[in-house]
Amino acid sequence: MSFYVVIPARLASTRLPNKPLADIAGKPMIVRVAEQARLSGASDVIVATDHESIVDVCSGFGIRAMLTRKDHVSGTDRIAEISRKMDWSPSATVVNVQGDEPLIDPELVASTAALVSEDVPMATAAHRLEQPEDIFNPNYVKVVLDCFNRALYFSRAPVPWYRDGYAKAAKIYPSVFNALRHVGLYAFRNEFLKMYSSLSVSPIEQIESLEQLRVLWHGYSIAVHVTEKIPEAGVDTAEDLERVCRFFNGDRRN
Repeated sequence: MSFYVVIPARLASTRLPNKPLADIAGKPMIVRVAEQARLSGASDVIVATDHESIVDVCSGFGIRAMLTRKDHVSGTDRIAEISRKMDWSPSATVVNVQGDEPLIDPELVASTAALVSEDVPMATAAHRLEQPEDIFNPNYVKVVLDCFNRALYFSRAPVPWYRDGYAKAAKIYPSVFNALRHVGLYAFRNEFLKMYSSLSVSPIEQIESLEQLRVLWHGYSIAVHVTEKIPEAGVDTAEDLERVCRFFNGDRRN
């Protein structure tokens, strides 16, 4: 199986200015992400960015980078622009690896890419929640699957809702707790990626503020790879950056 990885990287960041260029043990974060993506076995890895400085930095480390428009509202739209520029087959698989995931598991990238097919034009990943109470955290996006491991719904709400246990003041959890937390990694069939931006925004997407609900709303399937490994967290804050720097400097403690 062959696939391509595109990494969207926008220079502006409200919580961590110039985040893609942040130094992690001697290399910019975006370079660390691309190097991890290369380990997945991807046929090509491309950084899609809105700023020349990111292109220059990537080039200095032998990473391919391409400029995109500055006005994209999502990373998916940004990688779709790259997809339209490249001579990739309509049936090719394109993986969106977020630009703030320097510890992304290459095996997770490859496993998610492998789920894309003609019938299932999009795939993502999830892992089981360790702490039952985490299901009530709206910052943890939950996903409910069918018997084929395809997504039925994504939500910030506690789904599935354990009717008999959650209705009580002291919430009781089911003995077999299979609540899944969504991982923000996406793989697309190339022809679907190109037409994705033409899909109208859905009401449930706006309510939940979850872009992937647009796909389900329009009747397309999303396959979900359930990993037994809990993925390393990405970088959103200065504290996250310190944690990742410690990791690359040899300190594996959180």
